Amino acid sequence: MSSSLTEASGLKSLLQSVLKPASARGSRSSGLMRLLGNYGTIFALVIMIVVFTIVEPSTFPTLGNIRNVLTDMSLAAIVAAGVTLPLVAGDFDLSVGYVASFSGILVVGLLSNGQWPVPLAIVTAIGAGLLIGIINGLVVSKLGVNAFIATLGTGTLVIGLNYAYSGGMPIALTHSQSFTEISLGQFWGIPNLILIMATALVLLWVLLNRTVQGQHIKAVGKSPETARRAGIAVDGTRVIAFAISGTCAAITGVLLASNLGSGQVTAGDGYMLSAFAAAYLGSAALHQGEFHIVGTLIGVLTVAVGNNGLAILGAPIFTQYMFSGGLLVIAVALGSVSRRYAA
Repeated sequence: MSSSLTEASGLKSLLQSVLKPASARGSRSSGLMRLLGNYGTIFALVIMIVVFTIVEPSTFPTLGNIRNVLTDMSLAAIVAAGVTLPLVAGDFDLSVGYVASFSGILVVGLLSNGQWPVPLAIVTAIGAGLLIGIINGLVVSKLGVNAFIATLGTGTLVIGLNYAYSGGMPIALTHSQSFTEISLGQFWGIPNLILIMATALVLLWVLLNRTVQGQHIKAVGKSPETARRAGIAVDGTRVIAFAISGTCAAITGVLLASNLGSGQVTAGDGYMLSAFAAAYLGSAALHQGEFHIVGTLIGVLTVAVGNNGLAILGAPIFTQYMFSGGLLVIAVALGSVSRRYAA
């Protein structure tokens, strides 16, 4: 009996000695994953800033370059912030890049070919984006089509509209040169694009965090069925999220056309990838895997700083695409890790 007790006691001590370090290692690993999930994007941004500052101290950290980074990221920030709302609601909007291209070609066409007044042409182009967003929301919510498929299909239709309207050719701005001042002008020494970006981000942050509609969007994203039982109009809320996304994409397209001084058939297509990269990077900043406007801004800034630093270093253009694609993969991974440990 004494021998059995001794053996049992020895086995218990052995198990404790083995399990304690494993538990500690698991705890440390879990803590590291939570840390990366909450602050991974911020760490990456700080590291890039430090590295580029050390490598190019006379160019990268200058006030002029900081202004260039903010100006260059302004359009991507607007479309990415718009994409964030459907993501918060649990949906995807893959049509934003095509909507931006169509809105840009449309506004220049109305100005050059139709000789419309600048305000009316801008409102019409943005209204087209709003309408496309509403259609996306109705197809997803009322017809029950998966958002990924629905918005990809709608985006393809928009490409068709783009080519039908432009004939597949760029449209030059022949008059109404004041249109270009919208994006190229300044106010008190601050570029208009930065001011427009800041205004859009503040408005969307207030909508999402300080209004009833914003709370409804968050509730739908967490659990549509629970939101429905709470009396929230789930379908209407999803339509509103898509409508805002389409509107932001159209605003981006109009500003891009103003900046270029022409309407380009595929000018805004690339914003889809950058928008999702920024939103997913932002989900790994501060909010444990949740999509939010401040996080999206941090994500856009991370992409912009990386591209700017690579350009200053004279890296080939293909490295920027590889950088953006790699960031998207890392961002999705970080967001998934963050959501897993938050749960």
